[in-house]
Amino acid sequence: MKDLGGLMKQAKDMQEKVERAQTEIAALEVTGVSGGGLVQVTLTGKGEARRVAIDKSLFDADESEVLEDLIVAAVNDAKRKADEESQKKMAAVTSGLGALLPPGFKPPF
Repeated sequence: MKDLGGLMKQAKDMQEKVERAQTEIAALEVTGVSGGGLVQVTLTGKGEARRVAIDKSLFDADESEVLEDLIVAAVNDAKRKADEESQKKMAAVTSGLGALLPPGFKPPF
């Protein structure tokens, strides 16, 4: 078993890595697309909308339902991408966390 000082240092290092990853996730921007790129929605890693781009060919009053569906699809695509990137970053940082926790405890993320 490692000494307490070594474990505390490892825990502090892990905390710093997690905080860095959280900062990177917050700054992350991902773009979801639908309709073959006709609609694009950009979200932050925290899921906040930054931009929406809609091809002018979709601005037809008779096609408003199609446009609405494409916006929803693009938002969902961006959210999925943001979640995947967030999970990848946190998994990379917390991969050694299990060694610091007592048996039976799981990381909270």
